[in-house]
Amino acid sequence: MARLLTPRQVWMARGLALAVDLAQWAFLPAALTPLNNAVDVGAGLGLVALVGWHWAFLPTFLAELVPFVELVPTWTLAVMIATRGRIASPPARGGGAPAAPP
Repeated sequence: MARLLTPRQVWMARGLALAVDLAQWAFLPAALTPLNNAVDVGAGLGLVALVGWHWAFLPTFLAELVPFVELVPTWTLAVMIATRGRIASPPARGGGAPAAPP
């Protein structure tokens, strides 16, 4: 079973993926440069560091190497798949015993 993630980790991973996808879409003329591939490698390493390895990252990374496929928000989709259902519940506040049923 995959480890549970804090809400902060999930939001950081989703923000990183969205930022990378938006940057690749905004800088379309630079899509064919090696810099784009370096951004994908950095995004992949950052996402694995944040959420751990997930199978959705491999096809995403391979798809990002194909010219003009990077215009599809594949990193965002992969992170949504990798983080769904993995958010840990915040600890309960109060510290008291639960109320007894009536």
